[in-house]
Amino acid sequence: MTMIDLLATRYAYVLFAVLLVLGLYMIVASPNLVKKVIGLNIFQTAIFLFFVTTAYVTDVDGESAQAPVIPKDAQMYDPYASPLPQVIVLTAIVVGIALTAVALALIVRIYSEYGTLDEDTLREVRSNE
Repeated sequence: MTMIDLLATRYAYVLFAVLLVLGLYMIVASPNLVKKVIGLNIFQTAIFLFFVTTAYVTDVDGESAQAPVIPKDAQMYDPYASPLPQVIVLTAIVVGIALTAVALALIVRIYSEYGTLDEDTLREVRSNE
């Protein structure tokens, strides 16, 4: 299997890596607090994509796994999809939304108090107080 074939069949993992690096770069490199929150959201989206991608189950023939309702005529080792990763991602999405709302509320409060969203300027102002 060549590298092109691997990238063509595992494109979700490539997208995961790109989003993860982009989000991490925005968090670390940007001095603007709003851009840091946006970077955090991109980073979270990459983690969600990773969980959903790894939870996708196929059988030997490449067909998707069945729902986790096991019929009476089921054979041993038939592929069944676990609903747990999807539940974890849904919970993480709710926590991510709450985190974003609190972060943006704090950013609004910081801007009304100091008049800037630049991290370096905020450090200067805080050190002078």
